[in-house]
Amino acid sequence: MSLRLTLVSHHLCPYVQRALIVAREADVELETVYIDLAAKPAWFLSLSPTGKTPLLRVQDGERDEVLFESAAIAEYLDELSGGALSPRDPLGRAQQRAWVEYASGALADIAGLYMAPVEREFEMKRRALVARLQRLEGVVKGPFFSGPEFRLADAAFAPVFRYFDVFEAEAGLHLASGLDQVGAWRSSLAGRPSVRDAVAPDYAARLRAFLVLRGSHLSRRIGAFRRELKGAPTPAELVDL
Repeated sequence: MSLRLTLVSHHLCPYVQRALIVAREADVELETVYIDLAAKPAWFLSLSPTGKTPLLRVQDGERDEVLFESAAIAEYLDELSGGALSPRDPLGRAQQRAWVEYASGALADIAGLYMAPVEREFEMKRRALVARLQRLEGVVKGPFFSGPEFRLADAAFAPVFRYFDVFEAEAGLHLASGLDQVGAWRSSLAGRPSVRDAVAPDYAARLRAFLVLRGSHLSRRIGAFRRELKGAPTPAELVDL
């Protein structure tokens, strides 16, 4: 029996995106199964120690194992292809792991941002996230995080910036303004096929619906931004004025 990989996923999970990006970069074939995290199936709960996605089921001969935690899954998928997304030297690999963890912190900040019930808490979360991004400004080498080669840290940060795309389009919320190096890196990631293909075409619509249903400060901001856009004059109307 040849190696069979099954990635248990959720359409909006940023950690799933990491695994899918690495699989595409490493040219590793896997089957993707999507579940509803609001109604987790019993078979998933029986396999997952944490009850979270992603979960990678690895079937190889008589072995039938599972891997959990996105960082471990990403490293495993990279190693299957010879470790092309990891530096050869031990320090370089350790630095990649550290920045992957830093990206996880950014995702936690984002979750705190979209769940903040009131403006005061929202603003605290926004400032914390902006400070985290500012720390990156002097670190990013370009065009990718460590230079010309796409690495595991790039796969970890790509879902962070995908949130920003929706925040900007749906709420007029710009979190990386004035950060030129981060902005250029973000553009490089957005143009990467593996990054583009890590989500379904309806991802932005799904995420918007999810954010609106939170009943949070950001939810209300999205509603207000939409109303403002509808009430704004069109370019033709501006000419008439």
